[in-house]
Amino acid sequence: MELKESLKNLVFDKSDLKQRVFAATKETFELFRTITRELISTFQEVNRSEGRNVAFEFTDHGDFEFEVKFAGDVLVFDMHTNVFEFSRDHQVMKSQYIREDSRRSYCGVIRIYNFLADSFTYHRDQDLGYMIGRVFVNCEKHYFIEGKRELGMLYNNFNIALINSESVQSIVESAIEYTTNFDLLTPPYDEVKMVSVGEMRSDYDKKSMATGKRLGFRFQADTD
Repeated sequence: MELKESLKNLVFDKSDLKQRVFAATKETFELFRTITRELISTFQEVNRSEGRNVAFEFTDHGDFEFEVKFAGDVLVFDMHTNVFEFSRDHQVMKSQYIREDSRRSYCGVIRIYNFLADSFTYHRDQDLGYMIGRVFVNCEKHYFIEGKRELGMLYNNFNIALINSESVQSIVESAIEYTTNFDLLTPPYDEVKMVSVGEMRSDYDKKSMATGKRLGFRFQADTD
């Protein structure tokens, strides 16, 4: 049996592209892991030398996830194992960089989530976390970030932005800065004024009254 030339090229070329994207994303994720670990170590040294009492922890969770804890917050960095392409309506697709070579629109994704540290400490599985940013990386190690405030506005030059130690450190520092400024707000009274007998009789750390930094508010509106 002979393969059609067009089919053969499609399968092998697309597979090769996705493998290169995955490799570039994995290398980028490992750079995130290294830089974040070093940054947390620096925070720990400052914490000790200045006699501060703030917890800083770095924890690995396998090849595709790690987390950092600082003060009352946790940031989880997670790499998706699949490769994605931007939709035709996405602003990135309108750039000259993509129009010159459509293969550049295929990206791996690294996601950054923010949770309350107490949600993990007290096993509050119903608590809410938020994706504060996701980093798209293509086969040329160009990157683009969709995210909130510090992240979303500073890293959107896909055509010229290249992943390196300096850019990764800047992204991680911006994520920590945004998280620190992203405060826990009380939800509207009318949304939490009722509670069931079962919820009140359950153990404190297992109550089903969810907690989140913007519970009861539209996180999407947090743009200024």
